[in-house]
Amino acid sequence: MTRAAPYNRDVALDAALSLFWQKGYHATSLKDLEGALQMKPGSIYAAFKSKEALYLAALDRYFDRNLSVLAHLQDNAASPLTALADFLRGFAGQAVDDPNRQACMLVRTMLDMSQEEGVIGARARDHLDVMLDKITQIFATAQQAGELPANADLPRLARRFQAEVTALRIEAHRGGNPENLVDLAEDMAQDVEALRV
Repeated sequence: MTRAAPYNRDVALDAALSLFWQKGYHATSLKDLEGALQMKPGSIYAAFKSKEALYLAALDRYFDRNLSVLAHLQDNAASPLTALADFLRGFAGQAVDDPNRQACMLVRTMLDMSQEEGVIGARARDHLDVMLDKITQIFATAQQAGELPANADLPRLARRFQAEVTALRIEAHRGGNPENLVDLAEDMAQDVEALRV
């Protein structure tokens, strides 16, 4: 009897992330997961314990990647406000067939979960809160660098920015003329840059 090949956790999580992001938690069946992860049901459960645990791990991976993109931009941009503007521009720079050109997985998850599925919904909300804190910190860094006035309402700016990211991702998800998305992202990015004193 041949033994199953050992699985690669990173590869499996990437496959699960793509599948869950595309179909959502409820619409993704065990059969779908078997095909995407190329694992038998017993192996999936041995590795990840449950569909819920696998979804949570995929959600964490999605969050970590987005947080790391923002951190990379902050570390490499000419200024904090430029980093935030470039984050917005990045969504329009994705190819039309890029699988990342979808509505935010955290927002979709939060909207998709019922009260009875509180663990998954709470995790999505927690990640959105952490992302909001990170955005607020970048605005605070911009303020310390003299890009924003001393009386700027940083939490309000961060909430608006996060809402614009969500709106931009929804527009990308809808499809349509790619030039319209580029224009929208550029308008939003220029609004951020116009905050500079």
